[in-house]
Amino acid sequence: MPTPEDTYIENRHRIQPNHTNNYETAHGGNVMKWMDQTGALSAMRSAGEPCVTASINQMNFERPIPQGDTAVIESYVFEHGKTSVKVRLRAYREQPRTGERELTTESVFVFVAIDENGKPTPVPELRIESARDEKLQQDAREWANKN
Repeated sequence: MPTPEDTYIENRHRIQPNHTNNYETAHGGNVMKWMDQTGALSAMRSAGEPCVTASINQMNFERPIPQGDTAVIESYVFEHGKTSVKVRLRAYREQPRTGERELTTESVFVFVAIDENGKPTPVPELRIESARDEKLQQDAREWANKN
């Protein structure tokens, strides 16, 4: 049985010109795609099966990620259902030379585990074993309940 910490993933994407909009900031569709890809990795770690996106909670783009900066995508599973998991996702803009970070986007994605026939399949129970697991789950639930 996995824990939130077991499913924690952080991916980085340097914002190149082909990732930007007319304002030379990361195109929202690219940020959303990166969040979906990273979230799927966390979901698969938890489920032990391939997972597909079932739904996306509210997603607000609070601030831009300028070209040349890095998009840091943070992801982890914080709840499970019978065949699904809820994944908290946050995107940050990170200045590559200093490491300075600023939250840009947050959401909760729901992923469904599927079997070899593409049908929903059960997922293991999520365990809370450490103070960090507890904090990750609590923070995600608080954010999800506000939004």
